[in-house]
Formats: sequence, C-alpha cells, structure tokens
Amino acid sequence: MLRLRRTQDGTVLEVRLQPRASQNQISGIRDGILHIRVTAPPAGGEANRVMLELLAGVLGEAKTRLELVSGHKSRDKSVLIRGLNPEEINRCLERLYL
Repeated sequence: MLRLRRTQDGTVLEVRLQPRASQNQISGIRDGILHIRVTAPPAGGEANRVMLELLAGVLGEAKTRLELVSGHKSRDKSVLIRGLNPEEINRCLERLYL
C-alpha cells in the first residue's frame, strides 16, 4: 500500500527516484514508497522534471497539477497531487500491477 497523506491542497505521495536508469518507468512500491526510474541525469533538476511528467501521465493529470514539495536534491521526494484523493491515486497505480 502506498504511503499517501491527504492535505488541504491535495494528496502527498512519497517517491524514491533513480536517475540515469535505462528507461523511464515506475518500478514498483516498496515500504509504501513509489519507486520511479528515469533516464535523465539529476543535474539541473532534469530528473525531477521527467519524474513529474511520467507520474502525471500515469495518473492522467496535467503536469501543472503536480508539484515537488520536498526532496529537490534527494532521491527521496514528496509530490503534491492536486485534484486526486488517495483512493483515486491508488486505483490509478494499481492498474500498472494487475
């Protein structure tokens, strides 16, 4: 089960990002944290940008509805998703693993 936190602005999702991977993909959920791999390097925030685009696509939301709220220079990140509650996010991500 994903570690999701409902806030006044939306839902916060915990992510672990691996830059410089062989492909862009959501690689699974471990200990409540969504693991994402991207081909982009971490320099200049490029890996963060690609991560947000990938996540927005999977969730069917505009990239502007997602915001990196912590972990800008860390592998462990918190992403605010506006407009989706925790149940909707779980439903979207469950489709990847069924």
